[in-house]
Amino acid sequence: MNKKELIKALSEDCSLSQNNCSMVVESLTKIITGALIQEDKVTLSGFGTFSAKYRPRRQGRNPQTGLPLLISASNGVTFKPLKALKAALN
Repeated sequence: MNKKELIKALSEDCSLSQNNCSMVVESLTKIITGALIQEDKVTLSGFGTFSAKYRPRRQGRNPQTGLPLLISASNGVTFKPLKALKAALN
């Protein structure tokens, strides 16, 4: 499911216009991104928790040549599903 399909499904499920649902999805994305930038965790009850994770610089290998290289430090996002979501999938 892509963003456009999500907006359409949300519109049908909530009986709202696709324009309103698009604004909701954009706002939600902006709010979650802002919280992660501030290193806050975002927990959606019954769904899961998004959190920022720092990855330090580390040694790696070029898969084509096998030569060692340094992988620079970066920030990433992790998602941990809650039990309710895991149960729904199983």
